[in-house]
Amino acid sequence: MADLLLELFSEEIPARMQARAAEELKDRLTVALTDAGLAPASVTAWVTPRRVAFHVTGLPTAQPDRTEERKGPRADAPDGAIQGFLKSTGLTRDQLETRETDKGAVLFAVTHIQGRATREVLPELICGLILGYTWPKSMRWRDTRLAWVRPLRSILALFDGQALPGGLHLGRNLEGGEQPGYRAAGAADDLNYLPFGTTTYGHRFLAPAAITVADAAEYQAKLRAASVLLDREERKRLILAEAEKLAESVGCRLKPDAGLLEEVAGLVEWPVPLLGRIDDAFMDVPAEVLTTSMREHQKYFALTPKDAADGDTRIAAYFITVANMVAQDGGAAIISGNQRVLRARLSDARFFWDQDRKVRLEAWAEKLQSRVFHAKLGTVSARVDRLAVLALALAGQTGADGALAERAARLAKADLSTGMVGEFPELQGVIGRYYARHQKEDEAVAQAIADHYAPLGPSDRVPTAPVSRVVALADKLDLLAGFFAIDEKPTGSKDPFALRRAALGVLRIITENGLRLPLRPVLEAAVSLYAPLVEKLDKAATVDALLAFLADRLKVALRDQGQRHDLIQAVFALGTEDDVVRLLARVTALSDFIATPVGADMLAAYRRAANILKIEEKKDGRPAQATVSTPLLAQAEEKALAEALSTALPAVEAALAQEQFVEAMTRLGALRDPVDAFFTHVTVNADDAALRANRLALLAQIRQACSAIADFGLIEG
Repeated sequence: MADLLLELFSEEIPARMQARAAEELKDRLTVALTDAGLAPASVTAWVTPRRVAFHVTGLPTAQPDRTEERKGPRADAPDGAIQGFLKSTGLTRDQLETRETDKGAVLFAVTHIQGRATREVLPELICGLILGYTWPKSMRWRDTRLAWVRPLRSILALFDGQALPGGLHLGRNLEGGEQPGYRAAGAADDLNYLPFGTTTYGHRFLAPAAITVADAAEYQAKLRAASVLLDREERKRLILAEAEKLAESVGCRLKPDAGLLEEVAGLVEWPVPLLGRIDDAFMDVPAEVLTTSMREHQKYFALTPKDAADGDTRIAAYFITVANMVAQDGGAAIISGNQRVLRARLSDARFFWDQDRKVRLEAWAEKLQSRVFHAKLGTVSARVDRLAVLALALAGQTGADGALAERAARLAKADLSTGMVGEFPELQGVIGRYYARHQKEDEAVAQAIADHYAPLGPSDRVPTAPVSRVVALADKLDLLAGFFAIDEKPTGSKDPFALRRAALGVLRIITENGLRLPLRPVLEAAVSLYAPLVEKLDKAATVDALLAFLADRLKVALRDQGQRHDLIQAVFALGTEDDVVRLLARVTALSDFIATPVGADMLAAYRRAANILKIEEKKDGRPAQATVSTPLLAQAEEKALAEALSTALPAVEAALAQEQFVEAMTRLGALRDPVDAFFTHVTVNADDAALRANRLALLAQIRQACSAIADFGLIEG
């Protein structure tokens, strides 16, 4: 067994692409080796801004020998057919095997293929790996044809301690130029030829000289000595630990930011966290503005006061930047330069902060008349008018203050016109809240402006304040209604208007707040507001499509929470439920019921009754009536079942009407014993037609009782 060390060395790879590329290339390399009969013991991937590297262990030194068989014509086939087979295999007649089969004697070509040395297989396999990988964004350079994320500079390829033969030619992007691919050799002065070698390079500034290595251990050790930390996770741990120490040194805490940590770890090969200071003149600018400016533009970590509680948005007057250098002055010049750049950034933010507040939100809202929401759906100003109508209606149904809800909806989008949101679009809503507070709006209005985009994803918080949740619902319902009205629905993986996220937001706001809000009338109201804009709007069809879409999103959410898909489908199949809270309660109760022995027995009883009814109704050409004639009840068991059904049916319906779903399941479960006795002792298909019809009616009532709760026919198990 032997090891392979492979490094693809390039110019800086964008941080957001590194981890995914390393994992995907690792998987492709593993598959390629296995398919070639060279299954490895393990494959380790490393990635830094300038390299993707792999250490493959436990490779055999040669492919296994193998035998290939091809079935040919019958042994007595015409000579032409046999000659054609011989030509296709490259064998002679005496090299073929004759075997007896159920179709007589048949010719077989058996070829024994000797496995190639691994050293001969790997070069073309590696070139195929490189040429077959597609980056999210690629480029070509000079006159090459290879598309790679950034210019590829060298390839280190060591197998069993020796460089592999040949190399990769990048091709020539000229008319009639050669294609990229493996070359056994290349001209020494050909810049488009990258030979497989034993050389890598250290840190671009701290140790740029070439480094020759003999194996993976030496590769890691020499790169570390050359100021390159190969392990991305190690870089992250170092950044986090040093940043926390720096924060502690000034009596602060590091503001958690896993996404920024991932990104910064992809920007440096030798991370050196440094502490900088924010000018006090900027500290009265909203903390979100400071944090966003530092994070998005400069990749700085923010610090919070040590006494800051959860939910406290304050930040301290410090930041941490991560240099890719060990500076002789301890980083003083780097810190000074970063503080100067940040000062310029925050000066712009300060200017917008001061200027925007000179204008009231109502004036900013007027500017929305010139901002297009969608070419087919009018302006943002028109959308605000719809939000106000919806918010007022929803407030009346959820107990929120209607005047405050309408006011919040009127101002919710106003900050889109401000200079601050123009500079920091990710702060829309948040900035509106600050400006609303500045002009002394009710706090419920200000908070609703900030909350109305939430939740932005499955892990984002849900608005809980009455006015906030109403405006957030109105925003998402209007979005869904508008794009469904013009038939711009999500297709496959494409969802350009984030309608799936909006639907999930609607469902989370309703369920996590326990809002009793029937969806059909709400959607009808939202769709109706688009009637003046959308020609030939089919309101009923649009509402039905929206309900189906929301139902599908709810099913996905419930499955993610561990609910059985068949139970969800069984409740949804009723088709009459648009109160999400009630629907979820029904699914939960059904799930608990089916998990009990009584529930399992009732499910079996339903299936038996349904199967008999299906067969007999097909014979009769009509559905069985559910009306039982008492005088026709001949046996004690059918009398007992009829009596139990007469009690259970109204009890189940009454419990469902009171939303007492557990009670409804209990009442249904009371049928188990009389149903079991009926099936044990009573023959449904009696010779007497009247008796048979009456017994089928009993089965129809069993089906009716179960179907009032859910479609038991869709339940598995």
